[in-house]
Order: sequence, then C-alpha cells, then structure tokens
Amino acid sequence: MTPDSSTPATAESRDGAAVGGPNGPTGESRDRFGPPLTARSVVASVLLGTVPPVMSVRALVRAGELFGLAEGTVRTALSRMTAAGELVREDGGRYALAGHLIQRQAHQQLSRQPDLGVWNGSWQMWVVELGSRAPSDRAALRSAARSLRLAEMRDGVWLRPDNLRSSIESVSQHTMTLASQARRFVTHPDRDDELAAELWDLERWDSESLELRRAMHGLREPLARCEPAALREGFVLAAAVLRQFNADPLLPPELLRGAHQGDALRRDFDDYDSRFRSSLRRWLTP
Repeated sequence: MTPDSSTPATAESRDGAAVGGPNGPTGESRDRFGPPLTARSVVASVLLGTVPPVMSVRALVRAGELFGLAEGTVRTALSRMTAAGELVREDGGRYALAGHLIQRQAHQQLSRQPDLGVWNGSWQMWVVELGSRAPSDRAALRSAARSLRLAEMRDGVWLRPDNLRSSIESVSQHTMTLASQARRFVTHPDRDDELAAELWDLERWDSESLELRRAMHGLREPLARCEPAALREGFVLAAAVLRQFNADPLLPPELLRGAHQGDALRRDFDDYDSRFRSSLRRWLTP
C-alpha cells in the first residue's frame, strides 16, 4: 500500500498527552477544528483514511513526526493498539486496522458517499420498550441511534426520514442493537418539514460547513508547496470535515429549507482530499 491513499479521519484520543509543542499545529487550527491529536489518534486517523487500511511502520512514524511525535511514542501507540485489538501486525513491518475501527471506516465512507433512496414521505420511529435497562445498554442504544442518524424527539423516541438504504455490516449491527431494546414503526407525521427543523439544527450545520469550505480553500496554495504547517493544519481540518459528514442528518431534499451545504461540502472535500493526499505522499516518502 502506498501512502498516497491516506486521508486523515476521525479517531477519538485515548493514548495519553496531546501532541503539539513547537512543531504541532497552530493553536487556532486546533481550537477551531478539533482537539489536539495524540499518537493513537494520528495512527488511527492515517489508517482510517487509507484503502486498504494498511501502512508500514516507517510511514506511520513519519506521520507522527509531522506532529512532533518521537518514534518511540508512535511505536508505543502501535503496540497498545495491537494489544487492544485495534490493529494487527502483518509481515514486513506493516500494520492494518482491525476490530471496531474497520466498522468506523465503513461508516466514514458512507458519510462521504451516502446511499440515499427516493423518499416516499415515511419516517422511521423507534420507541424504547418499557422496563429497566443497564447503563451500558442505554449507552449502546444511544450510540447506535446516532450512528444511524436518528434524532431523539423525547426520551425513548427516536426518529428520522426513511430515506437511507445501506446494508453495510456496521449499519446492520447498529440496527440489531436498536431492535434489542426498541420497537420500530413507520409513520407519516404532519408538517414533517417543521419536525426536521426541530430535531436537527440545520442552520448551524450549514454555517459550520461553510466555514470548513473556506478553510479548505485557504489551504490550497500552502498544501501545493508542501509546507509542514499546512500539512498539520490540513490533517486536523480533514478530520473536522469527516466529523461534519458524520453529523449530517442526510435528510431528503423535501425537508431542507433553502440552500444546503452538504453537496457543496462533499464536492469541495473531494478536491481538497486529492490535493492533501498529494502533499502528504511527498511528506511520507521523502
């Protein structure tokens, strides 16, 4: 696998102190576009954006250097992630994603290229069954519902337009989690455009998306020059855009009031992604 297939992606941070220092991303980019990156999040992000998600230790160490991470710090993160079942080590000193991170990559791809069906006006409604549930079960249900882009109208009632058509493994598993604790109904609510506006803050999503589009445009020239500072900021920015895709409720056009930034953000990110990968390839293979 060549490094030019890599795109930063979302990954929660669990491996210790955040990276940065004199060689880290600017305070502005980290505050605007996401939390500071750790060794684990750098490794996970690079591999989540790689198809297939396999990369050499040398390239992963080089990616860590971009954020001021020492080689030993990256290797420690690789060992811990392997022990946790998030990575597997392959021949030739290469690491591949494993476990739940593989599912996250599939969900990420669905966010970038959503599979939307023709909407017939119906909504999914999931109603949690009565009875006590363990806190872990409650947390699993909420996580699954949000992954399926459902919104909670009130406690125990989750809704969304029935316009998504995807049978990828991660989606099926989320649906199974919901079905184990809730019942699914098909409904046709009155004034569903107003309901959508109540369930999702579409204006805020559009405003944030417009800011991300402007930021991507502003990094074009610095990325073309392969400036390390631009690569650091571009890395964090790409992860922020992917998080924004995950937050898109993917509503049918009939429920969107006025212009929606979703299609424009995806077009801009495709162009940005190509430019960023070209510069990152030059960095990872000096």
